[in-house]
Amino acid sequence: MAEPIPPVTLPPAKDPLQEGEWLQAALQQWLDTEFLPEPANQQISRRAAQIFVRQRMEGENDLGSLAIAIVTEMQEFDFSKSFYSEFAVANAVSDLLLDSLGIDRCCGQ
Repeated sequence: MAEPIPPVTLPPAKDPLQEGEWLQAALQQWLDTEFLPEPANQQISRRAAQIFVRQRMEGENDLGSLAIAIVTEMQEFDFSKSFYSEFAVANAVSDLLLDSLGIDRCCGQ
């Protein structure tokens, strides 16, 4: 039986607003290049970054919990003018954060 991948914990936030600015820009770039640049991408990346910043300011450092918070809160977002969903956004945020930490997304190392 395979061993479970251990949880990924982000370092404590030193400047959550700066992290949010980085995440918003990185996520919008990802959204724009994954399919098509569309006006909704800016709104999606802004909202995801707001959720992320609030969670970090509340002391959340667990990547899984951050992804769940984004999925849950992005369910209220109107994705009808987008190619994306709350799950795609949360997965993209997770991938961007793992990349920024130098963690291989394939195997959690």
